[in-house]
Amino acid sequence: MKIPRVLTLILAGGEGKRLGALTKKRAKPALPFGGVYSLIDFPLSNCAHSGLENVWVIEQFQAHSLNHHLANGRPWDLDRTYGGLQILPPQQGERESDWHQGNADAIWRNRRFLAEFGADLILVLSADAVYRFDYRDAIAAHLEKDAELTMVTTEVAREEASRFGNVKVTPKGRVSKFLYKPEKPLGREVTCEIFVYDAKILLQTLDELVARTGKPDEEAQLKDFGDGLLPELVSRGRAFAFPLGGYWRDVGTVESYFEAHQEWLQSETPFALDDPQWPIWSRFKPRSPARFEGEGRALNSLISPGCVVAGEVRRSILSPGVVVEAGAKVEDSILLGDVIVKSGAKVRRAVVDEKQTVKKAVDGGEEIAVVGS
Repeated sequence: MKIPRVLTLILAGGEGKRLGALTKKRAKPALPFGGVYSLIDFPLSNCAHSGLENVWVIEQFQAHSLNHHLANGRPWDLDRTYGGLQILPPQQGERESDWHQGNADAIWRNRRFLAEFGADLILVLSADAVYRFDYRDAIAAHLEKDAELTMVTTEVAREEASRFGNVKVTPKGRVSKFLYKPEKPLGREVTCEIFVYDAKILLQTLDELVARTGKPDEEAQLKDFGDGLLPELVSRGRAFAFPLGGYWRDVGTVESYFEAHQEWLQSETPFALDDPQWPIWSRFKPRSPARFEGEGRALNSLISPGCVVAGEVRRSILSPGVVVEAGAKVEDSILLGDVIVKSGAKVRRAVVDEKQTVKKAVDGGEEIAVVGS
């Protein structure tokens, strides 16, 4: 059997408005997670362990914060002379150049580069979720079914399903119906923003959708996959679902970001981030070991290198360089890099963005407080 040529696209250009101040000065995929990781580390590590050597990252908002972290793909062994990691910013000087209006639009505006690459399959990923997955399983299922589109799916609580692409699947795995962020979900099964496309069909379908707008290329705009592309491919009858079969958590809102961190504070975590067989790799800035001073202590917490704890920390995650002074308390919170909690201050149910100094009480109460510049 001919081994298919696979190109992976990671869509890293979303504005991340639902995360508020946390994405004001950084791209959403660059948002820290679990103390020492960033969200884009998860798809990149999965690509590396899945043996996918051609990975392109499509950027837009706050690209500098992401480029700094990507480091030319070195942490994921993607800094190669041939293939490896490539970055695609919004283009200028082409007829189709413009600010990306959605993820389908982002791919269409880069279609010339995709066509020139000559892939048989295009694997499209978002960087909004925390999970571990071997993409080769979905690719193999896609080839076995001779599919035009394979959607990796999972189940979420029914009240959350309206946040995602919702699917109805036949007993043989074919997607018979797709609704994008419906007010009344079809059920609990949703897409994980992991898609395997037949490359030729994908590019043809995008061109057809643009043609239907009746506008010239320089004026035409597509939106997200769910607005046109996915419903079109589902209607053709060759779209299939592939169950993820493990932990998957979207962290595109402050609430889901906070809840996902709480899951890593349990005695049994969703999966081991440093599993020798499938570690999550990242770009680390060297830091000295965490230090506890005086009566400083931390209970049921994750304390990153470079932290200094002289106060009390409970059920919290501290990113590198956080300082909790004597007499300060941190409970049920996430503190990003180089935060300082001054003596006498108490932080509870909050996410504090990097390099902030907390001098007085911050309490999210029933909500989650976000402290940012």
